[in-house]
Amino acid sequence: MNNSDKIGYFINQYPAVSHSFIRREILALESLGWQVSRFAIRPDRNDIVDEADKSEALLTKFIIKTSLLAFVSILIRQLLFNTIRFFKTLFFAIYFNFRTEKNLKKTLICFFEACVLSEWAEKQSIKHIHAHFGTNSSTIVMFTKRLGEVTYSFTVHGPEEFDKPETIGLKDKIKECQFVVAISSYGRSQLSRWADFSDWDKIHIVHCGLDSDFLNYQPLAIPTDPRFVCVGRLCEQKGQMLLLQAVSKLIKEGITLKLILVGDGPMREEIETYIRDHDLASHVELTGSLSGTQVRKQISLARTFVMPSFAEGLPVVIMEAFALGRPVITTYVAGIPELVKNEENGWLVPAGSVADLVDAIRSAVQASPEDLAEMGRKGRSSVLEQHSITTEAGKLSQLFSNIAGVLPDPLQAESLVDLEKARIQ
Repeated sequence: MNNSDKIGYFINQYPAVSHSFIRREILALESLGWQVSRFAIRPDRNDIVDEADKSEALLTKFIIKTSLLAFVSILIRQLLFNTIRFFKTLFFAIYFNFRTEKNLKKTLICFFEACVLSEWAEKQSIKHIHAHFGTNSSTIVMFTKRLGEVTYSFTVHGPEEFDKPETIGLKDKIKECQFVVAISSYGRSQLSRWADFSDWDKIHIVHCGLDSDFLNYQPLAIPTDPRFVCVGRLCEQKGQMLLLQAVSKLIKEGITLKLILVGDGPMREEIETYIRDHDLASHVELTGSLSGTQVRKQISLARTFVMPSFAEGLPVVIMEAFALGRPVITTYVAGIPELVKNEENGWLVPAGSVADLVDAIRSAVQASPEDLAEMGRKGRSSVLEQHSITTEAGKLSQLFSNIAGVLPDPLQAESLVDLEKARIQ
């Protein structure tokens, strides 16, 4: 394998509970012949519970783990041997800061982190870095481009990037990059809003994908028990409080159901208080964070998956629920309607509407297992067609090949990946 086959991946937090789709993407690219170096600012602040994520952590270089001595040495080398680019990039960073976020401390931290990433990329002869998310990770790779002989691209997921596009300098990042990836048509439309028309041809759609663990799965029969599951960070954005209000109303109607909330987050205490104050302890269970295998089990045991989010990109967990043969109750936001079709493979409700959410859950409770299974089959069919990681990584691989001017050798890459994983064991 030559150096043209090498690419870097840079993420703020990796591996992380909510970033399994990035892991799948990296592994699929490696199977297609790319040698991928993983870089991140830090691992997930929570304990990593998934064995696959633990393996990825061993393959990832973390900026936060750079010693003070090593960090100072890198800065000195940049000053002495990369002087012109160092100061040009520093001045650009300051200029970028005053045009965008206006948080000089944060911008300078990104600049110093870019110095570290630039040295790592140079030592590994990496000429292109792909970042996930359009926030600080893409800021750092943009600065890295200016520090050294490296190009970059990035994937935008939303909704955070679309909430503050001017603050994060989204237009500048698109102008500086080789290409930018949206995960849905909605995402592409939002990127087009903030990019110059001359940069529209840089915007490509590459869906998040599922691997064989999901695509080869044989769905279990729909249970007769009215069991529902919601998977997501416990926060305002995901709408769990709205879901609890809907469950409370249904219980008062005399409808029996069980809701499983999978995940953890800043609103856990408020959610626990609401459950206690509204006598929902026998109807709602909080599991905390679970491994990927445990999440699949919870979804498979449920009658329907529920995600009443207020803002999203296109949630991977909806794809996972469909792959497991479960219909989905969710909201008309962002890219979700591109996958979920109302009363065909699930139910779509207006975000923020308790009444519509109550109606959708009631319909799922009253539907026969046969009808729900048919909805689940249609959902699974959509995922198999639109969200195979092999297909989506192939699209990304072609974009990388256009930059590198090479098509890597999958067999040679596979042997090198095996050697690297054996080395760290």
